Amino acid sequence: MRKYRKVIIIIIILMAALLVAVTGLMSPGVTQTRECSLIYIPKIKDDTNDFWSSLISGCKMAAEEYGSKLEIMAPDKEENIEEQNRLLKAAIEKEPDAILFSPSSMSASDKLLKKAKEKGIRITYIDSYTEEELQDLTVATDNVEAGRRLGEYARTLLDKDSRLAIVSHVKGVSTAVEREQGFREGLGDYAKNIVEVVYCNSLFEKSYELTNELMKKYPDLEMIAGMNEYSAVGVGRAVSDAGAKDRIAVVGVDCSQEAINLMEMGVYKGIIVQKAFRMGYMGVEETIHMLNGDSVAKNIDSGCELVTPDNMYDSDIERLIFPFY
Repeated sequence: MRKYRKVIIIIIILMAALLVAVTGLMSPGVTQTRECSLIYIPKIKDDTNDFWSSLISGCKMAAEEYGSKLEIMAPDKEENIEEQNRLLKAAIEKEPDAILFSPSSMSASDKLLKKAKEKGIRITYIDSYTEEELQDLTVATDNVEAGRRLGEYARTLLDKDSRLAIVSHVKGVSTAVEREQGFREGLGDYAKNIVEVVYCNSLFEKSYELTNELMKKYPDLEMIAGMNEYSAVGVGRAVSDAGAKDRIAVVGVDCSQEAINLMEMGVYKGIIVQKAFRMGYMGVEETIHMLNGDSVAKNIDSGCELVTPDNMYDSDIERLIFPFY
């Protein structure tokens, strides 16, 4: 009996050891061997913008969980490319292990990014990218697909004679280019009914003004699409204030509490919600894995969802529009 008991104890110990080993292999943090120094330069740090606030929160949480240092250096406006480059230059001088970057231009930062790589600094793009592939990895929404899904849904709200306009954010930035491309693809032959595309430089007030101008210029507009939070919320405010919500459908990209309120009011008819917190978290997490020698995918889609008045209170959607993660 004593012999059998000894065998049973040995088996239990071996099983416990195996469980610890398997758990360790499954843990996302086991590959970390050192503290990493990271600097993230977004397009803007704006407490009134839920997308950037959530994304930066995701970055901070990942850095904290992985025991790494993260510094945020941000310009005051999305279109302030000169300021973003000044911050990028300052970040390079600090020689961190990696710079995480959300470029506001497709090419204006190339020279500085090349300098960073020459110094051995790894580069991660979050949200947007440059035309020349200078990054080690990218974590972002598939913006063509996001635009396409919005366009396909928008088409269901229109007919072949409907006229529509686009209020985009910053001209030439990759997110604006790709979302418009995808939106047109989703609209199909209805894309020919787009009467004008304007840019608000990611300012709520300018989007509001541009929308009012569009409504006056094209009194028969049936839809206005906003390509980011600033543009879409500005459109929603203007359409609501004009009492035109039953005449002009508003669709857009990016979620905020105000966007949800506008949807509940019947102003927003559909919105593509990016997984901003997840994007930031994964950007830092994958960068740390890379710095510790792990194999990582070069392009990671952080995902998005179409939210409409019909599905906004589904459990999965509620968790997305009322963050986190």
